[in-house]
Amino acid sequence: MLDAKIANLLRYFLELSYNGKAYHGWQNQPNALTVQEVLEKGLSTLLKETISIVGAGRTDTGVHASKMFAHFDFIPELNVKQLAYKLNSYLPKDIAIYNIRKVKSDAHARFDALSRTYHYKIATSKNVFNYDYAYQVSQELNIDKMNNACEILFDYNDFQCFSKSNTDVKTYHCDIKEAHWEKASSDRLQFTITANRFLRNMVRAIVGTMINIGLEKIEPDDLHQIIASKKRSEAGFSVPAHGLYLVEILYPETTWIAD
Repeated sequence: MLDAKIANLLRYFLELSYNGKAYHGWQNQPNALTVQEVLEKGLSTLLKETISIVGAGRTDTGVHASKMFAHFDFIPELNVKQLAYKLNSYLPKDIAIYNIRKVKSDAHARFDALSRTYHYKIATSKNVFNYDYAYQVSQELNIDKMNNACEILFDYNDFQCFSKSNTDVKTYHCDIKEAHWEKASSDRLQFTITANRFLRNMVRAIVGTMINIGLEKIEPDDLHQIIASKKRSEAGFSVPAHGLYLVEILYPETTWIAD
């Protein structure tokens, strides 16, 4: 009977965003409020049974997401528009559901993702309206040198030097597809990076290293030695979480079932 029920489960993808300020990251953990916990509680309450969700990744404490995906299983078939409306009404104001879509039964929010894109935002002058959402760097940064360093990232695929220590990953290999800095506004710089996967703390460590290059404490070519060392101590500092945003996750078109 149980096997028959499992065979009939339908899989759904949630598309959502969240302001990470109040949360200890995405993934459930004891004695700390997480985005996953709040979403599972909301779905379980509305669907009247225990619902577990699987996220596309694990954002750290304080990191934001303007686009995140997660999947869950349920029977019978759901009215997804109605559920999205009810879930948004139930959830706190810092988590928003944009879409719920039925997907193929073997689709996986984490393992099927082709790429993930992050932005890191730097405020170049004091602004009372964005100090919680961008890292302030008052010194002038040499963006040309920072972009020269970005080009060096494409020469490598082992980024152990940017990974948090004592992590349980089996490989430090990542395929970086895009990396660049731009002036997003008169008082804002933005770093964009896209890869098939990211290591824990990787983006924040890359940004910290890039800031050292932008401040001309080190040269772009020094990045070769830093990456080759595979030592976290050789790379730059880890910038604060509040400037980091998960902004895009791409999946194969075959993931989706036509509406």
